[in-house]
Amino acid sequence: MSLFFGGRREKRDAFPEPPIPRPTGGAWNFSNVNLAQAESSLQKVAVWSAVDLIASLGSILPVDVYEGTGDSQREIPKPKILEDPSGEGYGLPDWTYQYLMSLLLRGNTNGHVADRDRLGNPTQIVLYHPDDVQGWRNPKTGLKTWRAGGTEVPDAEMWHQRAFVIPGRLMGLSPIAHHATTIGQGIAAARFGMQWFQDGAHPSGILTNEQDLKPGQAATAKERFMAALRGRREPLVLGGSWKFQAIQVAPEESQFLETQKYTAAECARIYGPGMPEILGYETGGSMTYTNVEQQGLNLLTYTLDRWLTRTEYMFTRLLPPGQFVKINRAALTRTDLLTRYKAHALSLQNRWAVPNEVRKIEDQPPTDWGDKPLTENAPKVQIGD
Repeated sequence: MSLFFGGRREKRDAFPEPPIPRPTGGAWNFSNVNLAQAESSLQKVAVWSAVDLIASLGSILPVDVYEGTGDSQREIPKPKILEDPSGEGYGLPDWTYQYLMSLLLRGNTNGHVADRDRLGNPTQIVLYHPDDVQGWRNPKTGLKTWRAGGTEVPDAEMWHQRAFVIPGRLMGLSPIAHHATTIGQGIAAARFGMQWFQDGAHPSGILTNEQDLKPGQAATAKERFMAALRGRREPLVLGGSWKFQAIQVAPEESQFLETQKYTAAECARIYGPGMPEILGYETGGSMTYTNVEQQGLNLLTYTLDRWLTRTEYMFTRLLPPGQFVKINRAALTRTDLLTRYKAHALSLQNRWAVPNEVRKIEDQPPTDWGDKPLTENAPKVQIGD
């Protein structure tokens, strides 16, 4: 029994939204950097590069639809929802790019289900801007409540996908909000650099004289000195006791470039452990030829594959039971011509593939004899070391 509350137990809501403190809570030193809109974070080049790379690759890789399992598995034509999900004529790559951008920037993608087939499966989903949607659960009933642009939307008409999820919350976490300090610091440093180097945040030099000057004399000397410099490349001659000393502050001394390097790498790392290296940011490690050769595979393994797998699962849920989606990752890991042909030769000789499958990969038309594996007596293809 509690000493102060007489044994009364605290009453809690059945479906609370647990508060999550932002890592940026506390003193905010970049008040002029507004990250309230998703697009604002894209002012940071590293954020734009990382997000655009993932969204672009995720939207252009081939999407195939299959049904059946085992030996009965076969590829089938894409349904309407995977040809143009929004129904606006922009096609699947455009829609997938928007879907991934929303997830990457805000942790959520929401859309309005504008049409369904006779089985109730969505056939048209128009995506909302991620900042226009708010969603929460009723603390007593647990039912979802949605508002888009200030208007309540029925749950049956709201399509929702999320990333960066934790138990007990309806909406996914926003990586931009939770890394606002790092991103804001990078944008603030860029603005400071522009002001420092372009807007005269520091005087370009000091003009001095050993004699005491009245304010009017100093202003006249400055005016004449500036008039002699403007638009000319001639030597400057100073008479009497005049001296001019240029002020040159090295960027390293102002720590401007070092700050930029650090925040760029940190911002890129939000979206994957190897993203800074893939984008070319310095992280203290060295890049060898082998590292560069493996960049495509590293990008797929450590960063892109989780988003492709999430997208496959999302597309599969839009299809009737028994059908599923696979995104062709081979298009990302293509190697040089000789290495690719060696791989083709091995797959044909060991009868892992038939000629027409190889020809399809190389954008060649099928042949009449290419649908069967090569026989054991077929001539061997000689390949170099």
